[in-house]
Amino acid sequence: MNANRGRIVMNQNLEDLGTRMLRNEVPLSWTEEKGCGFLSVKPLTNWLTDLAARVDFLNKWEADGTPKCFWMSGFFFPQAFLTGLKQNYARKYK
Repeated sequence: MNANRGRIVMNQNLEDLGTRMLRNEVPLSWTEEKGCGFLSVKPLTNWLTDLAARVDFLNKWEADGTPKCFWMSGFFFPQAFLTGLKQNYARKYK
């Protein structure tokens, strides 16, 4: 909220960020501009809950090793995961 207090210059990106957060929408700068976030039609609160679940899933995978089942919709790009899975299977069984 530094822009609201006059500490930094308010620009269109900051205004869009604030407006979308007030509307409980995921800011475009989180998903479209930088491409860092995952695409979803969920409201911001549910998007953040989903993000926390995805991070938790990946942290458990790293700490506990490969899981017995995978949360496919939790992957950012599940097609790449499935391609890698097929390649590993093909290498193992020729």
